[in-house]
Amino acid sequence: MKKYLVVGMILALGITLSAQSPRVSLYEEFTGETCPPCAATNPGLNTLLLSATNATRIVAIKWQVPIPSAPSNTWSLYQTNKTEIDWRWKTVANGGYGYSPAINSAPSSKLDGREATVFGAASGHPANLNNTVISNAVSKASSFNIIMSRSAITNISTSAVVNVTVQATSPYTTTSNLIFRTVLVERLIQFSVAPGSNGETKFEDVARKSYPTLQSGTALPQTWTQGQIMTFSMNCVFPTYINSNLQIEFVGFIQNDGTQKVEQVSRTGMPTQTFDAVAATVNPPFTCSTSNTLAPTVPVKNDGQSNITAVTITPYVDGVPKTTTQWTGVINPGFSAFIPLNAFTIGSLSGQHTFSYTISGLNGTDNNLSNNGASGTFYGVSNYQSTPIVEGFSTSGWPYTQWLVTNANAANASWSFANGIEAYGLGAGNCLKYDFYNNTVVNDQDELLLPPIDLTGVGIPIMTFDIAYELRTANSSDKLELMLSTNCGATWTSMWSAAGSALAVNQVPDANDYASPQGSDWTNISVSLPGFNQANVLAKFVTTNKNGNNLYLDNINLASSSIPNGLSKNTSSQVKLAVYPNPSSGVSQLSIHSNKNQMASLTIMNALGQVVIEKNVDLNAGNTSSSIDLSAYANGIYLISLEVENFKTTSRVSLSR
Repeated sequence: MKKYLVVGMILALGITLSAQSPRVSLYEEFTGETCPPCAATNPGLNTLLLSATNATRIVAIKWQVPIPSAPSNTWSLYQTNKTEIDWRWKTVANGGYGYSPAINSAPSSKLDGREATVFGAASGHPANLNNTVISNAVSKASSFNIIMSRSAITNISTSAVVNVTVQATSPYTTTSNLIFRTVLVERLIQFSVAPGSNGETKFEDVARKSYPTLQSGTALPQTWTQGQIMTFSMNCVFPTYINSNLQIEFVGFIQNDGTQKVEQVSRTGMPTQTFDAVAATVNPPFTCSTSNTLAPTVPVKNDGQSNITAVTITPYVDGVPKTTTQWTGVINPGFSAFIPLNAFTIGSLSGQHTFSYTISGLNGTDNNLSNNGASGTFYGVSNYQSTPIVEGFSTSGWPYTQWLVTNANAANASWSFANGIEAYGLGAGNCLKYDFYNNTVVNDQDELLLPPIDLTGVGIPIMTFDIAYELRTANSSDKLELMLSTNCGATWTSMWSAAGSALAVNQVPDANDYASPQGSDWTNISVSLPGFNQANVLAKFVTTNKNGNNLYLDNINLASSSIPNGLSKNTSSQVKLAVYPNPSSGVSQLSIHSNKNQMASLTIMNALGQVVIEKNVDLNAGNTSSSIDLSAYANGIYLISLEVENFKTTSRVSLSR
């Protein structure tokens, strides 16, 4: 008799186990808009979660926590939903849900309400999530099935009805509260400007609002029999800060608040539209045009379910609408077309401009207008300045008009403005810095483009600049290169380059972040530019990163030459000039460094080219100080020229009272 009883029990157990449901796992990431490691970790995490292997077996919710600090912008993802987010990550003592172990860093995670280490992860850091860990989590069968549906959502919807059916596929009993929590997530949010301080602009599976509240959810029975069903509906009103209705999904999960274990999870699908034309970011190519025209090509994607056969595209430059383009053709659902626009004017000011475009006039009603516009930037050259480039970076407001930094991989480490650092420590000033130290992308190249210039003259143009660089190791090989073009950047000629020890005055490596160059660290570079005494010259500095130490660049001077070819320059007589304070209220000091005792001719001109001061200055070997008084003159920019023998250096001062 006992034998039959045991067999019956085993059979009954087998029936129960086979009736349990396959599990969909819930991955909660606690990430943050001010958390630098989060920005680095999330792209890889999102790729893993959305892979073909995992897309149907794991659902993500991203909580944008204030770790290490809260974003200051009131429209940040944390600030708009801080009450729910704080409750989810904080301890009970601090008014939160009280996950155990506690959430005390970002990025971190919970997998089905537990530490990912339970399923074989090395730690709860999202970088340690992998296919094996996910497989271990979903291998634990669930006692529940969840079926979720929602009413239709369009771009103008303000709410949706969510219907939920929970079915027990095996008996389940608990003495703790069993809660069904419903969270509205936006699958993708793309900002043009980072909402926090870590540079992150792309966010996926962001928790935006819960129903009826995250804290209370919907209470479920504590005891379930196999086959028991519970249904309920919720009218979910969208918060006003939703970025796009068409990225809305609802995630529902059953959680045992006693064990904190998530028993099952489900997710609704995203809305689909009959007609939906999507614009994408476009950065038109470098443009040089005496007619000041541009004719870029823009992408239009069909995210709807019907063919797009006609669109109207309106381009804008710096917010000003330009000539529209009427297009006809066929864009199949899920595909894109690249549409060339009619030429339009871009204005007469050289420099960086904003380009944007909007899509309208579809062959059917566009059901989602929120994605019908996109913007980018481009550099347009419509004139070449005839005056020398004389830049000591004395004024704030970087980036300056007509200067451009290109950072192709959008990394945080690039060219930046270094306040309070002046070449040779001559007075109070600024310079530019390239952050090799924090750039971990080996061979990354970033560019610093100077204003377009006319270098016509009887002699060979010359560029001078000051640099300070420190080695990180004896083998550091970071590179700085000067390149010029006369065909609108179609081709570039390298005129000077140096790398590693050739860049550094001090050859002693320093493993620390090079933040304060000493006066003795600086060196002056003078580059002759034969063949570039032409009217349409572009010049740029290009860095090639090898993750060494930082580089500083100051006092860039580029000009045509009035000295006939063949007259050599006595380089031993070169001088260096700094002006402070700058801007000046009247009286400024000139700090002049000379390689020897010599006489210099000082000339100061106003913006009209009129000489206002002219005098001789006796220079000693080393540093010499001399004052200039512009109190009697009008506010504006004044060009200062200091000439010795066959060498001339220039600077400028801004007079403002």
